[in-house]
Amino acid sequence: MADWRNEVEALTLKGQIKMPYTWSVGETGSRFLIALRDEQKILANRCPKCGTVYVPPRKNCGGCFVDIGTDDWLEISSEGVVTSFTVVRYAYALQPVAPPFAYAIIQLDGASVGFVHIIKDGLERLKNGARVRAKFQEERSGRILDIDGFKIIEA
Repeated sequence: MADWRNEVEALTLKGQIKMPYTWSVGETGSRFLIALRDEQKILANRCPKCGTVYVPPRKNCGGCFVDIGTDDWLEISSEGVVTSFTVVRYAYALQPVAPPFAYAIIQLDGASVGFVHIIKDGLERLKNGARVRAKFQEERSGRILDIDGFKIIEA
């Protein structure tokens, strides 16, 4: 049998689609975002089977696939460690803030997994293992960007 890839011309299409959208974050996401908005607290939840602590919280464990109940929630530290990052220096319409800034995976103290957020200041000191602290917006509306970003702190 002939390989079809050798029989057809490879075509590529370069393009972009800007598609704003909204969706419901459900009960789990709502509880997380309401705590950010109303209390400036970062909530997590823990899998009752394997003990994985998720930030942001999840309805089901990604490893065990069990439901994570309402009794398995906890408040987590607003400080953590950068585990990976990329610095953005060019503007693009869908970016959350003007460059330069960094997208970083941040593992908060007490969490088992990291989550993506932004770092706007101190980019010259940014490195894997850098300690950071969440800085909240003065006016919050129930979005992940109620955390204005993370600041690099001294150990």
